[in-house]
Amino acid sequence: MSTENSKFKDFNFAEGELLLINKPYKWTSFDVVGKIRNSLKPLKLKVGHAGTLDPLATGLLIICTGKLTKQIDTFQAEEKEYTGTMILGATTPSFDMETEVDQTFDISKTTEGEIYAACKPFIGDIEQYPPAHSAVKVNGERLYVKARLGEEVELRKRFVSVPAFEITRIELPEIDFRIVCSKGTYIRSLISDFGKTLNSGAYLSKLTRTRSGNFLLKDAFEVLELVNYIRSKKEEVKTAAEA
Repeated sequence: MSTENSKFKDFNFAEGELLLINKPYKWTSFDVVGKIRNSLKPLKLKVGHAGTLDPLATGLLIICTGKLTKQIDTFQAEEKEYTGTMILGATTPSFDMETEVDQTFDISKTTEGEIYAACKPFIGDIEQYPPAHSAVKVNGERLYVKARLGEEVELRKRFVSVPAFEITRIELPEIDFRIVCSKGTYIRSLISDFGKTLNSGAYLSKLTRTRSGNFLLKDAFEVLELVNYIRSKKEEVKTAAEA
């Protein structure tokens, strides 16, 4: 594989590398970390990610290795940008497609003007509650574990910032959007609250993180692309050593 592509280089994983990955659909963020960590064996390195993406979301995931894992909190704190699609007129318990629709609403009289106007209350500094089906920990246990067991938990609101919330396509019941937000913003919660503003319901059907800080999805590796490159470099080293 050629290293003419600027993404590819002679990595120094022990010293520390920042890797931009396009997280695949239905992979967890931990699946990506595990795949990269396994490809680096027998090196015993710390590998971590900056900013969890839900399994049903895709897009930019920042992975740090070696000494650079100490900077994960810094990368995680940076502003994020997303594009996605919501379904208006229905809700699910998880606020996305992980669970089945549990309620429907008549949206036949909902106008495009009302949809555009419904964005305005969510631009700026807002408060929101995390979804019950989320990775937030309560008493040491992640909320989605409790939710799947049918346990009720008290959700604590959080304050987040949303500099931009734009509607980019309306083809009901589908609505496409672009959101720029601070660390800790739950897009699923925002979309659920958006539906309530229209006296209806909404859930997330597609989400892609396109930016984190100054890092862009267009510069990211596909997971297997990077893993195969790492393995090819290891094979080159092994062949050279045996020559």
